[in-house]
Amino acid sequence: MKLAADLHIHSCLSPCADDNMTPGNIVAMAALKGLDVIAIADHNSAGNLRSAAAAAADAGMLLLPAIEANTREETHVLCYFETLSQAEQLGEWLYERLPPVPNSSTLFGNQFYIDIDDGIVASEPRLLISAADCSLEELVAFTRRLGGVAVPAHVDKPANSILTNLGFIPPDLQLKTVEIRGEQPPAGCEGYAFLRSSDAHTLGDILERVFFIDAQQRGLSAIIREISQ
Repeated sequence: MKLAADLHIHSCLSPCADDNMTPGNIVAMAALKGLDVIAIADHNSAGNLRSAAAAAADAGMLLLPAIEANTREETHVLCYFETLSQAEQLGEWLYERLPPVPNSSTLFGNQFYIDIDDGIVASEPRLLISAADCSLEELVAFTRRLGGVAVPAHVDKPANSILTNLGFIPPDLQLKTVEIRGEQPPAGCEGYAFLRSSDAHTLGDILERVFFIDAQQRGLSAIIREISQ
């Protein structure tokens, strides 16, 4: 079963995303674009995932729980899970390891928590885009311990990618999949499967029906299995 997907979208909890990137607005735009499954992957937090899951369920869309973690190496990694509670456990683990740097909405942008009615309920005071005090190896191991799968983010970008910052993908991590924003993986990704995602920070950036997950059935467990193979 082919599912049209965009598995890297930021909500307004990420300071780099527009304030109108609420879960409800994201799901509505994804529906207009004909997507079957999306992942909201905010920086180091699962804080808007429950609202996003509710909005997706109302629209008949799948929401894959995710976080974009930033490791000590300043490498961004997408961590995907089958359940909200798994993602929230990673979010708590990362938050404990964030430096106590306050967010400046003027410099970085707002960090809004959104309820199931798509309203703002709180603003996160700590800067979420900081690097957590954990290594790449520690993040991958903890993600797997929770039952999730780790995917190096935007490996074809010049910043915060595993290839840019490390120069290679460590084979001992035993990663299977990388994420790209373009159409083909760059050099250094030979033998890896890939996800094509938008890394959307605005509603208009969300993908059209250009990338598909070939899952055995329509469900989160099947999607996780496909990504991890």
